[in-house]
Amino acid sequence: MSDHTTLPGDPPRIATLTIDGPLARADLPGLFARTCALLDRSGAAVGVLRCEVAAVDADAVAVDALARLALAARRRGCRVRVAGASQELTELIELAGLTEVLRG
Repeated sequence: MSDHTTLPGDPPRIATLTIDGPLARADLPGLFARTCALLDRSGAAVGVLRCEVAAVDADAVAVDALARLALAARRRGCRVRVAGASQELTELIELAGLTEVLRG
């Protein structure tokens, strides 16, 4: 049994998920399941899900995927941070109103 206790003031543990592109809509349920499994394995001490998206195309499917991952993280008490997003993907995230949800 491992101890996942964090003390107040400690930085939250980060779980990293690398998303390879291109993404198809049919990939989303599997990506969601993979994310849930990663967070469940990581335990309660994970406070941030870091999504590495450098290889992801800037399109509606990517934004949908990130919104679903944010939902999975939120249900487990985590925040999401997007890393490596292109300028185009960042602009789509802003257009979709997800900037606060996906603090990159």
